[in-house]
Amino acid sequence: MVIERLKQRRWLRIVLYLVVLAGISVGSFILFTYLMRYFNIPIERLASTAYLVVFGITLLSNAAILVPLVYPHLTIMIAAAGYWDPFIIALVASVAGALGEITAYYAGYLGKRIVQLENAPGYGRLAGWMERYGLWGIFFISLQPILPVDVAGLLAGASKIPLWKFLLPCWAGKLGKYLLACYVGEAVLSLLPPLPF
Repeated sequence: MVIERLKQRRWLRIVLYLVVLAGISVGSFILFTYLMRYFNIPIERLASTAYLVVFGITLLSNAAILVPLVYPHLTIMIAAAGYWDPFIIALVASVAGALGEITAYYAGYLGKRIVQLENAPGYGRLAGWMERYGLWGIFFISLQPILPVDVAGLLAGASKIPLWKFLLPCWAGKLGKYLLACYVGEAVLSLLPPLPF
């Protein structure tokens, strides 16, 4: 009975989290549109700046290790995908996201030496899982939106997987996740009625 309540609360939190994320995305899109019209700035002039902003914010968001960020880069990506090519937005964000995960990789790599992770409870099981599933595990953790990818980075670093073998599946998983977010977000934003201002 108690376990069922905890599971229901977990799903409620996930749904609430996704609703808040969608609300922030729509709000960012509306605010951006309003500012562009208010200052009379042609949208075509901002493409290169938009890609740089998406890259920078995604890099910083992914460089934070196990910090509960509300994925600010996703809201900016979705808002930018409403104006510019969603594929390029997702590609830029996935490269930045994979590069940002290097911090988690090196935290796991150095943490094993400094903290002696081998003695930590559950380390053997997690290291065995990483050895068994390795690159596919990194890909699927990067693809899904719930678990932080930092877990895969920490395990890959602690397991001494070469950095390039960590970055490739991490990038591929993030590309799939960000493509889905950009195209679905763009479709949802296109359903909104035109703004009156």
